[in-house]
Amino acid sequence: MVLTFLKAKIHRATVTEANLEYEGSVTIDRLLLNAAGIAPYEQVHIYNISNGERLITYAIEGPPGSGVICINGAGAHLVKPDHLVIICAYAQLSPTEVALHVPRVIHVDGRNHQKLSQ
Repeated sequence: MVLTFLKAKIHRATVTEANLEYEGSVTIDRLLLNAAGIAPYEQVHIYNISNGERLITYAIEGPPGSGVICINGAGAHLVKPDHLVIICAYAQLSPTEVALHVPRVIHVDGRNHQKLSQ
């Protein structure tokens, strides 16, 4: 048996761009991907705090330190610039792994830079 648990969360990021013409995905500042432990092309769930929409896509790497959170492709119909979002990745764990699992939760400021003190 495997169980699904939160692996990583980028909390209350501000969407900087929405690009309907791109193939799909969400572009995320490389520093945030590293801090959260989210790999390029890893599946992520996006929860739109501003309007309640939810979508599933995959992460792609944006320039480090840029603060970019760009919703690409069809998701751009659901999430717009200046919306606040939560970006989550999940992991499949065995029952023995659960006791040791601790998700990474990254809080960001209004410019999508990691807050070092929570």
